[in-house]
Amino acid sequence: MQSTTNYLWLISDLLGQGATANVYRGRHKKTGDLYAVKVFNNLSFLRPLDVQMREFEVLKKLNHKNIVKLFAVEEESNTRHKVLVMEYCPCGSLYTVLEESSNAYGLPEDEFLIVLHDVVAGMNHLREYGIVHRDIKPGNIMRVIGEDGRSVYKLTDFGAARELEDDEQFVSLYGTEEYLHPDMYERAVLRKDHQKKYGATVDLWSIGVTFYHAATGSLPFRPFEGPRRNKEVMYKIITEKPSGTISGHQKCENGKIEWSTEMPVSCILGPERRTLGWKQKADQEKCWGFDQFFAETNDILHRTVVYVFSLQQATLHHVYIHEYNTASLFQELLSRRTSISLHNQELLYEGRRLILDPNRQAKTFPKTSRDNPIMLVSRESVTTVGLIFEDPSPPKVQPRYDLDLDASYAKVQLELIKIKDSLLVYQELVRKGVRGLIELMREDYSEIQHKKSEVFHLCNYCTQILEKTEQMFEVLMQANMLSTEYDEISDMHKKVLRISGSLEPIERTTQDVKSKFLPGGLLTDGWTQQVGTHPEDRNVEKIKVLLDAITAIYQQFKKDKAERRLPYNEEQIHKFDKQKLVLHASKARTLFTEECAMKYRLFISKSEEWMRKVHHVRKQLVTLSSQLISIEKEVGGVLNLQEQLPQKVLPLVSSGMKPQAYLSQNTLVEMTLGMKKLKEEMEGVVKELAENNHFLERSDTTLVFDSHNSNLK
Repeated sequence: MQSTTNYLWLISDLLGQGATANVYRGRHKKTGDLYAVKVFNNLSFLRPLDVQMREFEVLKKLNHKNIVKLFAVEEESNTRHKVLVMEYCPCGSLYTVLEESSNAYGLPEDEFLIVLHDVVAGMNHLREYGIVHRDIKPGNIMRVIGEDGRSVYKLTDFGAARELEDDEQFVSLYGTEEYLHPDMYERAVLRKDHQKKYGATVDLWSIGVTFYHAATGSLPFRPFEGPRRNKEVMYKIITEKPSGTISGHQKCENGKIEWSTEMPVSCILGPERRTLGWKQKADQEKCWGFDQFFAETNDILHRTVVYVFSLQQATLHHVYIHEYNTASLFQELLSRRTSISLHNQELLYEGRRLILDPNRQAKTFPKTSRDNPIMLVSRESVTTVGLIFEDPSPPKVQPRYDLDLDASYAKVQLELIKIKDSLLVYQELVRKGVRGLIELMREDYSEIQHKKSEVFHLCNYCTQILEKTEQMFEVLMQANMLSTEYDEISDMHKKVLRISGSLEPIERTTQDVKSKFLPGGLLTDGWTQQVGTHPEDRNVEKIKVLLDAITAIYQQFKKDKAERRLPYNEEQIHKFDKQKLVLHASKARTLFTEECAMKYRLFISKSEEWMRKVHHVRKQLVTLSSQLISIEKEVGGVLNLQEQLPQKVLPLVSSGMKPQAYLSQNTLVEMTLGMKKLKEEMEGVVKELAENNHFLERSDTTLVFDSHNSNLK
């Protein structure tokens, strides 16, 4: 047990150790509250006094929720060594989080954004006081759980920190070699003397490497067997990386360096969040400055993500927009991402049609997630893409006993976890989208049926009116009156008969469409028999059992790696575990390749075939709708002509025009009354049709309004 005036700790409660100090978990003597106690050793006192005091002075100035708080500076009772009493972070560091098997290939996007926000906020506070950290890495970013249950990340370990303005430089060396700026790496690691000085922007290189590590689970620059074993290749990678590349990897001994301008496919971040801070240049003068860094991060952090699943393409997209951006911009971004033009986009959300007013702001969009995205349906045929992933070919097993390489080999096997889960998510999204698409087609079909009934009714009504009108006009024709008008009526009658005849093939096409996708239809039944990964296969569960065993071995290998050297018995156990690891990995990969991946590819292939058939049916629906609208216009034209006929006849009859001798006065009166009655009937029909149209317009408006409201729930 060791102590100061107000705090005490056990030397077995070690949280971390460095060259000049150890950090312990301690308690306040009166309250029992937990604190992190940093105790400096004899080596620390060999440094100049101003360097010894620098960490105290820096921490005293800082007060921010994303920087570990300093509570007291005391002395250890026996040795009189300086002790810093700081905020205790029980969840460990970001490095601890990344070492969890679930994060072996990077953090989930929500968690990554918290890291991004908190580190940037902490760095911004440092720059306000003109302080450069000089040792930023995942191990120096601590994690606690906030009151709302979310993570909070805090910068710590200011032993290398010092005050330095943007235009100042320094020559001393600090930091951790994997995260060092190339100029510092050359002198600190390779021991090459040079006259270069370093500025505050060296922190930005370390931040870029840290963010890449957080997003992918790996370092961006990796020589074969790691940077600690191959320092010359490491220096070559960080100094010779081509412009625009964000990573370099040497996969075999003396092999060429494979450069990449993209994040690995295992990274689940959206494109807009994949490049931040990772295109740093080795030349300090060409690196980002802090102003640009804060501007870029601020822009990203103030965007909201909208998840969109392009159904026919079977691809998931993250669209990042500001809350004040409009639906018009959103759909334009969606068009760029998917190559589906704006006028071909149809949106669904939770199985209902989503209609976005072009001026609607993004903050009012429905809440989306990876499992519950907006569904994008294209009116035109598009190519199916699916989830892009690399077949997990097993890495070469190093036969020799090596704690570092064995731990790395174990970690590689965990890549299957994310790929397996993503395949299941994509398949379920396709199934969910298909259910919504079928409902959309049923709605379109119902509208066509409604329109078809209206057109049939109008045609029948036209026929009845024309037959009555012809009877009236036959009497007038006998009196040699209105022969021209009678010809008009005959032409109209023929036209209506022709229109009625054109409805027969429409009826046949409608029935054909109905037989395909309504319950029991060919397309509906075909989809329910779709292949893919199903729960009853149990292959996913089999892989999970194997991956759980691999995870347990991985956790043990990490502990072994930390020991650096194992006693004989533990070494033998490690070797046995390695044999089991290779066996489990082989089984898991075989199951994945021959079952999960194969069935997924077959599922995508069959889905594409099914979507082509659906596209044909949807084109039929569009054609039917266009035909019915055209026929409705033609019938409307006939009705307009019918309205004018009584008005042509009545003035002639009432003007005293002399009828032929054989027409009695009573006959003339009957004709006049008949024409008046016909006009009244027609006017009544026109009024009724106008009311019906008004009602339908209100119904359509109400349906759209209700649909709009339902989408806002």
